[in-house]
Amino acid sequence: MSGTTEFEALFNHATIGIIVSNSQGKIINFNPSAESQFGYSKNEVIGQSLEILLPDQFRKFHETLRNNFYTHPSPRRMGEGRDLYGRKKGGAEFPIEISLGYYSNNGQHYVIAFSIDISSRKKSEEMVLNQRDELKRVTTEIKLLNEELEQKVKARTTMLIETLNQLERSREELSRSLENEKNLNELKSRFVTTASHEFRTPLSTILSSAYLLEKYNDTQEVEKRKKHLRHIKDAVADMKDILEDFLSLGKLEEGLVRANTVTESVTVFIQYLQGIIDETMPICKTGQQIILQHTGISPVTIDKHIFRNIMLNLISNAIKFSPQNATIHISCTFEKNKFSVVVQDEGIGISEEDQQHLFERFFRAKNAANIQGTGLGLHIISKYLELLNGSIQLTSELNNGTSISFTVPYKQAK
Repeated sequence: MSGTTEFEALFNHATIGIIVSNSQGKIINFNPSAESQFGYSKNEVIGQSLEILLPDQFRKFHETLRNNFYTHPSPRRMGEGRDLYGRKKGGAEFPIEISLGYYSNNGQHYVIAFSIDISSRKKSEEMVLNQRDELKRVTTEIKLLNEELEQKVKARTTMLIETLNQLERSREELSRSLENEKNLNELKSRFVTTASHEFRTPLSTILSSAYLLEKYNDTQEVEKRKKHLRHIKDAVADMKDILEDFLSLGKLEEGLVRANTVTESVTVFIQYLQGIIDETMPICKTGQQIILQHTGISPVTIDKHIFRNIMLNLISNAIKFSPQNATIHISCTFEKNKFSVVVQDEGIGISEEDQQHLFERFFRAKNAANIQGTGLGLHIISKYLELLNGSIQLTSELNNGTSISFTVPYKQAK
């Protein structure tokens, strides 16, 4: 499947609405989920102003907001602290969440809007709030009644107090449920914002390379065409890696991943590991080399799929954060009841302050802010190792490289 086809599949099968507009606020692309949300077909909205998707009372103000965004673009959520509404083709209004991203191509600026219809969630929140108010009212009435009954029937005081305590616990559980729902919504929004930011660079690469490919029609310009085809393939690979991180995290968070271990000889296992290393060679920088060493002869028990994901992530990070001509060392130790792997690079290193947070979801070290990534890799690795009852350690110093080691015992995995 070509890079363009993969991008079109991502665009057309996304479960959220994706709307792309130019600097004049005209719609230039509109995916099927957006068609479903707003009731317009793609052909009906192409070339139309974005304001066609807004209620009448918000249109004029939105033009001002849109112009301000083009002046100072940055990936963000819209409508912080207030409710947003969209307008369907038939005129019906509905609550919506919007996150914005942007990219530039050939001097032109474009905005990507990611839209989610939150009608169902709003109804659920309203129901929970109504139940909480009703519970508060009932609790107040019972407290008043209890004061009156205590004067008349002291024998029933204990039972009534227990009833009140139970109702209070129920109220707290409802409050916790509402808080958990808000946290989940914030996590979803973080996913969308991160995806918008990380997709911007590969999308710009794909669009600019595709534009240049159209210009290189002469047979003498084959090498230039090949170069831009490679750029497109690399950009699509970056997008695929980002999606893999999100999908892996989603499966791990939902408990859908199970360890299926097999036992291999050291010889077979080292051949498998060498194959993983070979997969990463195309992304190595000029002069970089990867050296693999191992000690011990005990058979290895491991989930090969999980191990592959861990190693691809660690090796890719070592390549990404190391300079040209650097050497990456991988060493394996095979013992009777466990095996260990160490991946050591000569990269930019990590400060002591950042090391405390490296395994947190979405965390990125300060000195890696300008290097593409989702901040999910080490968090995902730690989750995988939990499934294998394994452990992970990190040693690093700024500008002196990083060493990451993990150990997997030979006992029943989760």
